[in-house]
Amino acid sequence: MDTRFEATVEEEYAGLRLDVCLAELMEDASRSFVKKLIKDGRVTVNGRAAVKPSRIVARGDRIAATVPPPPPAMPEPENLPLEILYQDAAIVVVNKAAGMVVHPAPGHYTGTLVNAVLYHCPDFQRPGQDMSRPGIVHRLDADTSGVMVVAKTARAFAHLARQAADHRFDRRYLALVQGQFEEDRGRISAVIGRSLADPSRMAVTGVRAREAVTHFEVLERLGPASLVALQLETGRTHQVRVHMRFIGRPVLGDPVYGVTDFRGWKVSPETLAALRALHGQALHAERLGLIHPESGERMTFTAPPPPDFLRALEALRFEK
Repeated sequence: MDTRFEATVEEEYAGLRLDVCLAELMEDASRSFVKKLIKDGRVTVNGRAAVKPSRIVARGDRIAATVPPPPPAMPEPENLPLEILYQDAAIVVVNKAAGMVVHPAPGHYTGTLVNAVLYHCPDFQRPGQDMSRPGIVHRLDADTSGVMVVAKTARAFAHLARQAADHRFDRRYLALVQGQFEEDRGRISAVIGRSLADPSRMAVTGVRAREAVTHFEVLERLGPASLVALQLETGRTHQVRVHMRFIGRPVLGDPVYGVTDFRGWKVSPETLAALRALHGQALHAERLGLIHPESGERMTFTAPPPPDFLRALEALRFEK
């Protein structure tokens, strides 16, 4: 049975595109899902059918959407490739592949990390209140690879969720970014919120901005690029990618905030080919440290970057 969603546009959403606004108001709805609702005639603004996703909404507009029933709320096990770094009765730690969405959401009901965990971990107890994302206490962007932990029991879920909320996870990322740094390390403290120029993106100083802090360390200077390690104090949406863009060192291969056009780069044809072969952003969650929810032991897990990242890194090393 269809469900009806209704909301009134508040000041903080005024001036946004209809599809962006509705995606914000409907928790976990993707813009592609919202656009389809609009194109299917399922969305009205002030009682009239909305036909353009790009329509700008105003304060006080009444938005309503008729949402078709989703697939079963309980994700099903799927035999998907999954690199398991560690598991026991309480947790499973994986090296998430770039391109894999973490949990089902409108527009991505299958093929997710959760579906894979359900298949590969028969003792997984689906902990948590949201059955569409059981065991998930932190996330990575779909095109960001790297180490993630998933709770297998209710006790582990509660313990890990508190660690995540209190920023007690030790998270280190590796990234290939444009340009060179004068300093060897530094701290970026800049709020992140919805971009005023393009509401589909996040930005420093934007709508509903929240504090965000990233520490960086330059590991290698690679001609036109740098390899950096990044540690997060906070966990805002797209934090690393936005902060790197903010300081003028955007992530290579990032189609939203970074560099994908390498024309004009003074590099060899081989290096150019390696850069163009990046599958999304060259950003990898290399390390995750946590306290085991049962033993209390401090544990650290690492995974190397994926092959496309490593090929680009090796190629850039010849450009020093």
